[in-house]
Amino acid sequence: MQTRRPNWLRVKLPGSEKYYRLKDILRTANLHTVCEEAVCPNIGECFGQGTATFLILGDVCTRKCNFCAVSKGKPTVLDEEEPEKIARAVEQIGLRHVVITSVTRDDLPDGGASHYAKTIKIIRTRNPICTIEVLIPDFEGSIEALEIVLKECPDILNHNLETVPRLYPDVRPQAEYERSLNLLEKAKEIYPDSTTKSGLILGLGEEYDEIIDVMKDLREVDCDILTIGQYLSPAKEHTPINRFYHPDEFKHLKYEGEKMGFKHVESDPMVRSSYHAAEQFKFV
Repeated sequence: MQTRRPNWLRVKLPGSEKYYRLKDILRTANLHTVCEEAVCPNIGECFGQGTATFLILGDVCTRKCNFCAVSKGKPTVLDEEEPEKIARAVEQIGLRHVVITSVTRDDLPDGGASHYAKTIKIIRTRNPICTIEVLIPDFEGSIEALEIVLKECPDILNHNLETVPRLYPDVRPQAEYERSLNLLEKAKEIYPDSTTKSGLILGLGEEYDEIIDVMKDLREVDCDILTIGQYLSPAKEHTPINRFYHPDEFKHLKYEGEKMGFKHVESDPMVRSSYHAAEQFKFV
């Protein structure tokens, strides 16, 4: 196992004026971002550019993925005013592209799909020129829940596979690889013109051939955009880092992905699912 970060994984500490202004807007509205909850290394850059990925459905997840820093346990009561608060924040920040994601809420009948739909609808009403990307959970495989979200026509529907099938029992014990892949496939079947996206994190113990196989699986379900980044263990209790991939390896995977037919591949050690999301949208 490797623990010492190589030089290419060094990031600047946050501290710009825009960074603190955005944090103030979020705190005042009592909103959560995955940037903060998941301890994203790019938070300084993204907040400094006035961008953020909003985390809806609370900040406590019902699942226990071993790579993720988001709090786990019994979720709080759903904030029905949250979609309106987010729409106001999007307007206040002046976002042209917004990413909405959530904790997984297996305790809710529709997994939170209707809350996603309401959030999309209100953002679009208040901010009609803003494009909307949603990063959704698997809704326990419910196609009905998926349809609730898709009916609001998000500009990008993202669902991350995260890792290779062999590692799911250890890394994502309450998830299923085929179920996640099927969700992306069904999204295209329901709305063939929809743009789909998925992401992988490397350094959990996967082999190169397994990475390529997952990329091929994603192309077989016509996934449009792929993000690939380096896994960084949030704390000692999380899955340890198996290895660090060199930036050249990420460049090679980008090349391989483009050969397979992805419309865009964002591949770099510092890439996270929503990193440069607005720029990625330009490729579709």
